[in-house]
Formats: sequence, structure tokens, C-alpha cells
Amino acid sequence: MKHFFSIVAFLLFATAAAAHGPTPQKAEETIAIAASPNAVWAIVADFGAISSWHPLIAESQSTDGNKAGATRKLTLKKGGVLTEDLDEYDAPGMSYSYRVEDPNLDALAVSFYSATLSVKPAADGGSTVEWFGRFYRGDTGNFPPEDLNDEAAQKSMSEFMKAGLAGLKAKAEAKP
Repeated sequence: MKHFFSIVAFLLFATAAAAHGPTPQKAEETIAIAASPNAVWAIVADFGAISSWHPLIAESQSTDGNKAGATRKLTLKKGGVLTEDLDEYDAPGMSYSYRVEDPNLDALAVSFYSATLSVKPAADGGSTVEWFGRFYRGDTGNFPPEDLNDEAAQKSMSEFMKAGLAGLKAKAEAKP
């Protein structure tokens, strides 16, 4: 009987271990920009105007400006729409945090994400822009397909952030 309980306990533990589900993922991208923090913040400060500097976004529309609770709708150039909600906006600290309201697995291989974008002064008088996000893979089941697993989610978020930061750098450093 003791052996039977040991087997049952092992099977319960093994089943629980195999059924853990998705783990939170994170991505952090940083870029140095040869422009003052105020100049860079002037470009990114409008939560709804991300399409003016992010090359993957064809159009962005927002409600309620930069107030917590504002919503922005992003139409992506490759197709698809993302809807995001502004959680925190800190103009003096040059940062804001937001989260996806309505995920779109065709646009990004994630089922949920929250992110923070911040502009900081760099030692050389320029700026450092940090974009940090936490997210879950697109398929939250135990055996996700390759295009919706942790690696796909990581790649999707990193590519989106890198493209945005490159677009921001190009716009901020452009000579009039």
C-alpha cells in the first residue's frame, strides 16, 4: 500500500509539473540618440502619435490624450490592429506605461503585454531611450505551436521595439 501511495504522489507531481502553462517573458531594448532628452520626449510624448516615428505602424488614433485610461488604436503596415490602454503617464519623468487591451496574434505573437517607454539623459548630452515590456506567448496552452511559443513571442516583441527605436532615432537625429 505504501508503494501505491508513492506512485500516486509521483504521478500527481509529474502531472502538475508538466501542466505549468506559460511563464512571463520580458524584452528590453535601449538606444542612444544624439538629441537632447527634451527633443526626444517631444517626439514620443504624445501617446497617440506613435505612427509618426514607428516605421511598422501605418496609423495611430487615440482617445483622451495622455491621461491614464486613454486608448490608442494602432493600424500596422503589415496588416492588423492593436488596441492599447495608457496606465501611467509621467511627463516630468519622461515616461509612460501601457498595456494591450485587445491582443492580435497576427500582429504580435503575444497574448498579453504591458510596456514602459522612457527617455533619460545620457552622459554625452544626448538621450537614452529604454523600452521595456512584459508579456505572455501567443498560445498559453502547454504545447504551443512554433509560431506562438515563448521564442516567437520574444522575437516578435524585440523586433517591434527595435524597429520603433530605430525609427525614433532616425526622426530625432534628422537634420532639418
